[in-house]
Amino acid sequence: QERDSIMKPANLEAIQHSFTIQAANFESKTVNFSKEEYLHYTISRVAPEGQDSVLEVAAGTCACGRSFAPLVQSVVCLDATPAMLQIGKQEAEKSHLNNMTFVKGYAEELPFLNDSFSIVFSRLAFHHFTDTDTVFSEMVRVLKPGGMLVMIDMEAADEPLRKTEDEIETLRDPSHVKNMSKNEMLELFAAHGLRIEQCETTEIQQKLNNWLALTRTPEPIQQKITERMRSELAGEEKTGFSPYVENGNICFNQKWLLLIGRKQIAKPAEPAGGLNALPVR
Repeated sequence: QERDSIMKPANLEAIQHSFTIQAANFESKTVNFSKEEYLHYTISRVAPEGQDSVLEVAAGTCACGRSFAPLVQSVVCLDATPAMLQIGKQEAEKSHLNNMTFVKGYAEELPFLNDSFSIVFSRLAFHHFTDTDTVFSEMVRVLKPGGMLVMIDMEAADEPLRKTEDEIETLRDPSHVKNMSKNEMLELFAAHGLRIEQCETTEIQQKLNNWLALTRTPEPIQQKITERMRSELAGEEKTGFSPYVENGNICFNQKWLLLIGRKQIAKPAEPAGGLNALPVR
């Protein structure tokens, strides 16, 4: 049965506003989140094959999808913000990646048939979703049995600083909803019957100035966030970021969690009554 309306994210306006602003700057080597080393690491862990069909959900400028494209049969990149997809498309064309498709759409209601892709992944996007369970369900739905679901996102700070960390994240970028804990991410995989094959955390250094520049956070808010980091460095109230100074720059480390789960292949149903239902010869 068709739904009457497309299920858009509740914070769609904030997402599109934030990422339209970020689009032009998103590929810059000084501020971007593409982190080439991490992309190579991701590909080595996923180990895609030539016949794979790949979907990147909430793809942004499709940095990850573009890294997969030369190694697989096809890549579809879906995002809610046309300005981000446009950058991804331009970069793909520059690199002569002809097996990529760019789709404007919402992670909450993926415009694809069941069992369509052998790899479905989402990188640094789940903290923007107001309904993580619906998005995850959709990703599982379009994944082929036996296929891989890959989720990469920032791990939440430990309690009791988790709320403070999210508050600062949302100050910087109003489209931020909340970081998930490792257990919450693992629970999503378990709830949808996916078998965990990889679960690895990598610490990624961020320079505070670059991190604030990426989202073009207004100057007064940048100052407010910087002041909170400086206060923690001076031994005052903690932020959840554990900042430190390196070469005169305030820095902090994010924990990026890579989770890979395998969708089970359904076993053929036994005849009613099991073995006893087989005819006797």
